[in-house]
Amino acid sequence: MAAEGENVTADGTNQATQSTTETSKEESYTLEALHLLKDAQQQHGLRHGDFQRYRGYCSRRIRRIRKSLHFPQGNRNRVAPKKVTPEILSDSRYLQLPLFCAERCWAYAMQLKSEANTEPRKRFHMVSKLKKAVVYSEELASLCDSEKCDARTKLECQAYNAWIKGSLQFETENWESAMELYTKAKTIYEKLANAFSEELQALYQQRVDEISPNLRYCAYNIGDESALQDLQKMRIAAGEDQLTLKLDDLLSQTREKQAATLSEVTWRGRTVPVKVEAVRLFLLNMQDLNTELEAAESMDSRVSIYESLLKQCIDAQQALRDVLQEDQVFKAAVRGQPIEGKISNAHYLHSYLMYLRLSTTVERNLLLVENLKQNLPENNPEEGRKLTKPQDLVRLYDIIIQNLTEIPNLHGIQDDPTIESETEASVLRYKAFRSFYIARSYSSAKKWKETVALYQRALDNCKKALAGYKKQSQSPKIKEEVQTIQELQEQIGGQMHSCQAFSILDSGASGDQSLFTPVTDKRLLEDRLDEFVTDKSLSSKKATLTHFPPNFEPIPCRPLFFDLALNHIEFPSLEDKLEAQKKAAGGGGGGLTGMVKGWLWGGGKK
Repeated sequence: MAAEGENVTADGTNQATQSTTETSKEESYTLEALHLLKDAQQQHGLRHGDFQRYRGYCSRRIRRIRKSLHFPQGNRNRVAPKKVTPEILSDSRYLQLPLFCAERCWAYAMQLKSEANTEPRKRFHMVSKLKKAVVYSEELASLCDSEKCDARTKLECQAYNAWIKGSLQFETENWESAMELYTKAKTIYEKLANAFSEELQALYQQRVDEISPNLRYCAYNIGDESALQDLQKMRIAAGEDQLTLKLDDLLSQTREKQAATLSEVTWRGRTVPVKVEAVRLFLLNMQDLNTELEAAESMDSRVSIYESLLKQCIDAQQALRDVLQEDQVFKAAVRGQPIEGKISNAHYLHSYLMYLRLSTTVERNLLLVENLKQNLPENNPEEGRKLTKPQDLVRLYDIIIQNLTEIPNLHGIQDDPTIESETEASVLRYKAFRSFYIARSYSSAKKWKETVALYQRALDNCKKALAGYKKQSQSPKIKEEVQTIQELQEQIGGQMHSCQAFSILDSGASGDQSLFTPVTDKRLLEDRLDEFVTDKSLSSKKATLTHFPPNFEPIPCRPLFFDLALNHIEFPSLEDKLEAQKKAAGGGGGGLTGMVKGWLWGGGKK
């Protein structure tokens, strides 16, 4: 039996024991740290890399939590800092205080890191902020070690603490310690990913993907040469997101150490030194372009590689322009003035970078052209994909031709006949393709004369391009381009025959109706009512039947009628009727009226 004073429930359990169990369950708090932070980051600036906005949000959130918990840090006159201890942990929101304090310091550190590119002194401030973030993360980890937090909260806070510490070691270049801490955080997140649903699994896996590039970069700095290839593979598979920017940053930091070995470059028989660091990094990236393109599987990945390389080229050109500010010849060339003689090495290197930029842009556009050709109607594209119009390809070929025509005008190679002939042959080749697709757009509108003329121009450009390629050395690339021109010639021949056949059919269809009025007769229907024409426009909504409003025409006025016969008509005499009327009026006394009249005026006296 239960002791006196104790209550027993219906199932026989002790109510006091049950209430104690419920109290212990209520004190077990859960903090979904990663889910909470990712939502806050995506909604408050980090989707666009705005760390300052996110830092401000963290400060506001900390203030709101303290106010709601009645846990102020002093009053209006003085500050009295308070720490969250396990004894006062009565709400899960207490755990959010050190979490968002650490996030605020981390966001401030990342903001200072981006600003340290132009102001190196801010790097010391960044390191101090990361140290402060480590202090808050350790405070969070110690709070979660108490019995009031569940196992998931403990693991998440341990992983977050390891990640913050690893970030500090990473920025201070303690590679072995950073690698150890990042490995610990990655292991915890992988275990958590296997323990929860698909939604949370994707969230934890995203954090693992963010940590992996830092691990490979640490391995590279420790001495693992294969880590650079792993980073390149991650960059290719990343696509377009925040992870891509992080990988680009890591790759550029990795290649900074290799850039010291690149001291000169040779182009068109002239060797020039490379002294600008940004130019060295870009030229190293250019060496790995073909390897990265071969490893890329999707079209979006290849385009992303080209876009990243072009951005680096623009930065390298800008850095080189800063060096050329005192070069008077370069300034005159920028203003469009003619220059004579040999240009400086830095000026020649700038022309080389411009050549790489133009040629890379041409390659990128050719990649887009090949992608669009797959969606032409005759190639049977996949369902759901937008069909390509010939006008879309014409625009890309215009850009390609414009970039190629700028190459022979680069300073330092203006008198080089070889590059001029090579560029001219390529321009003629792409002009042939442009004329071909313009002709196809005209054929869709059934303008057969213009279509045939454009096909003929495309054939002429093909013949000129083939003549230009015969003068060049027959490399594999040249042979491939010659083959594409020959295939285009065959395709143009077939299209011209088809165009002529369609034009004959159209002219035959109109000849059957020449016995009557041609279909192209623009007269109104009221003007050709006596002629039979099979005119489809009459059954449309815009049929031309008659003029509306009608034209004004002169008409005679309404005639005036005069009654001239009335003067010659003799009317019958009515006197007999008048006499009979008088007799009737006098002989009868006139009735009551006559009596009154005689009485008043004496009408009866004679």
